[in-house]
Amino acid sequence: MKYTVITGASSGIGYETALAFAARNKNLILVARREAQLAELKEAIHGINAELDVVIKPADLSESEQVHKLYDSLKEYDIETWINNAGFGNSAPVAEQDVKKIEKMLRVNVEALTTLSTLYARDYSNKEGAQLINVSSDLGYRIVPNAVSYAATKFYVSAFTEGLAQELQEHDSPMKVKILAPSMTETEFVKTARELDDFSYSDNVQKYHTAKAMAQFMLDLYDSDKTIGKVDSDSYDFELMGPIFTYTSKRTAE
Repeated sequence: MKYTVITGASSGIGYETALAFAARNKNLILVARREAQLAELKEAIHGINAELDVVIKPADLSESEQVHKLYDSLKEYDIETWINNAGFGNSAPVAEQDVKKIEKMLRVNVEALTTLSTLYARDYSNKEGAQLINVSSDLGYRIVPNAVSYAATKFYVSAFTEGLAQELQEHDSPMKVKILAPSMTETEFVKTARELDDFSYSDNVQKYHTAKAMAQFMLDLYDSDKTIGKVDSDSYDFELMGPIFTYTSKRTAE
């Protein structure tokens, strides 16, 4: 049996992506801090297909020890696809931001993603059909006020993932590495970033995608041979494309 791992699966893009992959008859391993929400998602998935195996793995990815423990606990599974979706943002000028919150954001957005990507690549880079998809942001390619630190974490995700994709390609690895880069999406993101009790996208945002729409874009990226699936920040069109950052290949240098 093969499995798809999705981190940050308790809500938003991760939740809808789990449902979308379930509709493709994929067995799932769901990771998030909130076990109750994962249990509800498991029930929803079994409403789609009761035959699927759905494994719940509660974990706080801001804790390095839990990141390694999570990966070690999955050694018995054949993981066809790994989706690093977990992450959160912050909304404040750098000089006014909560340093503790930023440190936690760095651990989730950068450290956990890097660790899990590295371990998965180490074990699966030579396996046909394996895919690693990291969720960045269109702010992984541009910087806006009050989100400098968040954008910097997503620039890292984009650069690291593009680099890994091309590094593996250079070594003729069959594993595919890809980036989903959403723009404004109707999730819990704004509430967490701004520390609000509630937020209405329809009342406050001119353009945005639903999490369900982003899950479909995730499938489009999964099915494609492109490295990046990116939402244009002006038109909000979804585009599949090759790498954006420059990668100086050893083959080119030779």
